[in-house]
Amino acid sequence: MPPFLLSACAVLFYMTGCFILALWKRRNDIADVAWGLGFIVAAGVSLVAGNVYSWRGLLLCGLVLIWGLRLALHIHARNRGRGEDPRYRQWREAWGPWFVPRSFLQIYMLQGCLLAIVSYPVIHVNTAAPTRFGALDLFGLLLWLIGFSFEVVGDAQLREHLRKPQNTGRLLTTGLWRYTRHPNYFGEVTLWWGIWLLACGTQDGWCTVAGPLTLTFLILKVSGIPMLERRYAGRADFETYKRRTSAFLPLPPRVERDLS
Repeated sequence: MPPFLLSACAVLFYMTGCFILALWKRRNDIADVAWGLGFIVAAGVSLVAGNVYSWRGLLLCGLVLIWGLRLALHIHARNRGRGEDPRYRQWREAWGPWFVPRSFLQIYMLQGCLLAIVSYPVIHVNTAAPTRFGALDLFGLLLWLIGFSFEVVGDAQLREHLRKPQNTGRLLTTGLWRYTRHPNYFGEVTLWWGIWLLACGTQDGWCTVAGPLTLTFLILKVSGIPMLERRYAGRADFETYKRRTSAFLPLPPRVERDLS
């Protein structure tokens, strides 16, 4: 079986296990924790299946392990002791008798398929012939480090903000959140473009661009920024923050003119 297909099957099997656990726990937000760990599954399976063990493949697997494990632990800690995420609770109520099959297909299987596509650069590298390290690899690694830093720091700043009782109901508009409304999403997209650049150092590595393109589209247009910001639509403080602050790329805050 081709390594990509084998990795995809392993991811879908893993997501099926997560679905069963979610039914038992009665909380579908387990899927959020499963997201980061699923990339580790795809990377590990493709590394063994490829049986190449190049320095590039080991490096990418290490980067995915660090990112995926940190993300899963962060989301698990955030959700611990709380009820099911409102997004999933709303679907639970809306789907009624179709809740089980729709959860399996629309959450876990769909997420597994998307996860396999985003992982494509790593899977490709794990099966490609070894190549020498070059300037593009250095730039890709730097891009990964920048993205990872944005994600870690952004999450830490939000966690500290929410920890203080006086911030209940207040938006975080300082730190990295002063320059972008979603520093963690910017970081995740950026680090996966860095992984793609590292994959470009192999033969036909550029063809794996479907991976970061898919993730970028999901975060910018589907399940990332649009879904999250829909929860704040209409709030006066958020509308002010939205006018002043870039949605994705870190940019200096816009100065609002007094038109009165």
